[in-house]
Formats: sequence, structure tokens, C-alpha cells
Amino acid sequence: MKILITGGHLSPALSVINELQKKEFKILYVGRKYALEGDTAYSLEYKTIRDLGIDFFPITTGRLQRRFTKYTVPSVLKSPIGLVQGLYILGKFRPDVVLGFGSYVSLPVIIAAFLLRIPVVIHEQTFGVGMANKIASRFATKICISWQSSKRFFPIRKTVLTGNPLRKEILDVEKEQKTINEPPLIYITGGSLGSHFINLLVKDSVGELTKNFKLFHQTGDAKKYNDFEGLEKLKGERYEIKKFLSPKESAEILKKADIVIARAGINTVSEIMFLNKPSILIPLPVSQDNEQLKNALFVKDNHLGEVLEQKNASPKAFIGLVEKIYKNLDSYKKSGNFSNGESASKIVEVIINVNKKKKNKK
Repeated sequence: MKILITGGHLSPALSVINELQKKEFKILYVGRKYALEGDTAYSLEYKTIRDLGIDFFPITTGRLQRRFTKYTVPSVLKSPIGLVQGLYILGKFRPDVVLGFGSYVSLPVIIAAFLLRIPVVIHEQTFGVGMANKIASRFATKICISWQSSKRFFPIRKTVLTGNPLRKEILDVEKEQKTINEPPLIYITGGSLGSHFINLLVKDSVGELTKNFKLFHQTGDAKKYNDFEGLEKLKGERYEIKKFLSPKESAEILKKADIVIARAGINTVSEIMFLNKPSILIPLPVSQDNEQLKNALFVKDNHLGEVLEQKNASPKAFIGLVEKIYKNLDSYKKSGNFSNGESASKIVEVIINVNKKKKNKK
């Protein structure tokens, strides 16, 4: 059986890929080669998928813009190119099912699959619905959702509650014993792309934080800002810095961390909740429908973290929250279990059933 996977949400895709490989399915991944529009840094999915030995087809298509920028018009003009590329790669690879994980990169492939009558399964990670999946749901055969709250956004007959797949590296993580006298570890990440805002906040706070903590900071590699080059000058015994982390590396750091500082994407939130990691979440203020703020408040409401909105974020407020959490670590415990590790296998089951129904119709 051949599966074409597309979309920009890599963490759940990797979890499903692991399940598919157990069954020796043939996989092709279609995604973005570069991390940001107009940037030359390679995307994490491009590097990770290629490292796994899976064929990767880079697609050129228009980003779903929420505000007008200098990239808006060129981006719109790329959309027809993406559709033509989608038709080409589907005709060449001939998958039995297309599996989409949201993001603008998935849309041309999903629309092309619909035109070619190839079954489409999509997965929604958020508590609501992402813009791309809202459009893609019209062309999908089945829709897998992570949370019961997403059900109202999709046709009931198409929708299956599977949960949000966590990557194998996270599910396999075991608690590590810390060395005596080792300073508490703070893991700072802006996601695979990095966060310019968080990078600047950390830059202004490193001196104070390293008095009591060790910092591990994943910066991303946006050439527009060159944050890594600026922050690298501050590197020291208590401040470690990397542009990117492999899935295994990021899971290992999460395992070791006493406190996590991050944006509030749903996959980050899911992993923090699963690993029971006290956190400071700084929601992306331009996320669709204030999605990241809702995610961060969910963590706070479940007693596992604090929310620092970007408009209120200063080095003083940031350092104060870090110290507050560390002084009260035992009080930050999640109230509930939000993943049982079976979500990926449930999605694979949906894919297999969709393919069976397609064959029975022939």
C-alpha cells in the first residue's frame, strides 16, 4: 500500500510514519523545502524526512496569508503551480491514500487528489479547526480529530476522534535521574522555525537566568534575523544553543528539562502535557482565531504552566515567572491524562479502512 503524506505539522506525521513503517507501507512526503517564505534555511521536515530515508517532494505553493505583506501577491501567484505539481506527483507516485496534516502546503495536493479520485484522510491537531483543514475537509474522505471540541466544525459522518499522535521519541521517554549539584535545566524553543521574539527575550535575560539555571536554547535559523549568530556570542557553560534539534534530540532535552519555555502550538502543548513538564508559554499573537492563547490557557487551567502574553513580556516579567515556577515546582501537576499513545495506530486504521472501501467499490 502506498501513502502520500503532506502538510506542515511534522510531529504527528512522524508518529504516523513510524506506525506505517511497521507495516512496510511505501511512503512519499510532500512538503516545504524552506522554513520561511523568502528565506534560504531548509525546513525541519525536509531535513528530518530525508534523514529517515523517505522520499521528499518539495512543493511550491501559496501560503494562506492573514495579513498583507510583500510576499502576499507572489504567494497567491504560486497557488496554481502547487496544484500542477500536486497533479504531477500524484500521477507519478499513484498513492492509494493521501494523508494531510494541515498547513497551506497540503491544500494543492489534497485538491489534486480529489480531482483524481484518490481518497484523502486529514488530521486536525487543534481544539478547533485550522484554516487549511477547514478548506481541505470539503475534499476529504475521512477527518481525524484530536479533541472532542473539534467535532462541531466537521461533517459528523466523516469525522473520527483519534487523538493527537505523539512522536515515538516522546512516548519512549523515561524520567532521568539528575546529577547531584547540577543546576536546574530550562529548555527554550520557538518550534522548528524558532521565534525571533523569544530569542530577543532570552538574549536580554541570559545573564540573570544563568546565575541559577542552565539554559538549552533552540533558536531556529531564519536568515532574516540571524538570531543564532547574535546569541552564539553569549554561549557559555550554562548557556547552550543550537539552531535545530532532531526529533530524538528534542525529546531527550524535554526529558531532562525542569522547565520548558515555548510558543503554544498544539503539538508542543500535547508533548508538555504528556511529559508533565512545568512551562511558560508565550502564545504567538497572530495565530488563527487566537489559537495559541487558547492552547496556553488550557495548560494553565490544568495546573501545568503559566501564560506570558507577548504584549506583556519583558525580561523582568519573564525572569519573575521562571523564578515563580521553580520555587513552586511541586504545585505544577497536570489534572488529567490527555494521551494514551494509541492515536497514530488509530489513524493508520482509518487509512486502511478507507483504502478497503475504495477497493470494494471497484
